[in-house]
Amino acid sequence: MKKIFTTIITLALTLLVISCGKDKKETLVNTPAIPVKVSGIASDTNDQFVTASGKIEAENSANVSTRMMGYITKVNVKVGQKVSVGQLLVNINNADLQAKKAQVDASILQATAAYNNAKKDFDRFTALFNQQSASQKELDDMTSRYEMAKAGLEGAKQMRNEVLAQFSYSNITAPFSGEVTNTFVKEGDMANPGMPLVSIEGASHLQVTAMVSESDITAIQNGMNVKVLVKSTNQELTGKVIEVSGSAKNTGGQYLVKINLNTSNTKVLSGMFVNVQFPLVSKKQTTTTSTNKVVVPESALIHQGQLTGIYTIGNKDVAILRWLRIGKTFGNQVEVLSGLAANEQYIISAEGKLYNGAKVKID
Repeated sequence: MKKIFTTIITLALTLLVISCGKDKKETLVNTPAIPVKVSGIASDTNDQFVTASGKIEAENSANVSTRMMGYITKVNVKVGQKVSVGQLLVNINNADLQAKKAQVDASILQATAAYNNAKKDFDRFTALFNQQSASQKELDDMTSRYEMAKAGLEGAKQMRNEVLAQFSYSNITAPFSGEVTNTFVKEGDMANPGMPLVSIEGASHLQVTAMVSESDITAIQNGMNVKVLVKSTNQELTGKVIEVSGSAKNTGGQYLVKINLNTSNTKVLSGMFVNVQFPLVSKKQTTTTSTNKVVVPESALIHQGQLTGIYTIGNKDVAILRWLRIGKTFGNQVEVLSGLAANEQYIISAEGKLYNGAKVKID
């Protein structure tokens, strides 16, 4: 009797499982297909280039400072203000210089009077000596007196030049035209020699400073044209290499490369991060074997934790989640190192929530 009861229960469970599987299969079959857009073919390129990260900066930039000590009496500019060359930026108290200048002016007057008097005596005794009315010693004495007075006047004038030069360190002016990017002091602060007061950048000319690894630096030459991809705005700019460092001693094993940007776009600002693409030698001139690169739009990628994948189209028009190993980023494009072939289609966007095995319909 117990054996018959067990058989009945087993048969009932089997029928229940078959029924549930059938219902699930019918549900999947009856689920409407999700409209999706797919790429033509995954991008496959043989273009060879070296990529490096960099940063946009102004070609002309300076932290303006002074070499004198004194209280800041006035800051004449604000952050973001446009300034022209020679424009007054900061005033430093110069009462001591004013007093010193007054003393120098007085000494110049005194030296001028002594010089004029000595010159008259020198001219008089020269005439008397020519008339044989004065001795050689008297003429020599007048000549020495005249030369001393002349040297005294010249020394007083040079002292005035020194004082006037010091005034330039109390009235700080812009060394070039540009934009104020920072002010480090305010009125009442004490300025010290070498302390930065105002930071200025010339906004008219921008350049990129990129750090290139030792394995790629030999492929970069002065004067080569490059592509510059601005990360924050996804803009593609052009530029030309103007400097290539020959040493990585002070840059942590990376080589410094500077690129002159060809742009007048006001949306490109100093401090933005970029990717720089340096083209390699053409295939006719190179002996290295070219490798294919597969790149896909970053918006098509799926991120789950530390995994990155992309949906492809499987048999019977179903979505298949393919996990990828990705490489470098080029603007809004990402290099796929493995997991996707160059001849495969992938889903760019969908009008519904995709999942692995979902039925899709290509628009």
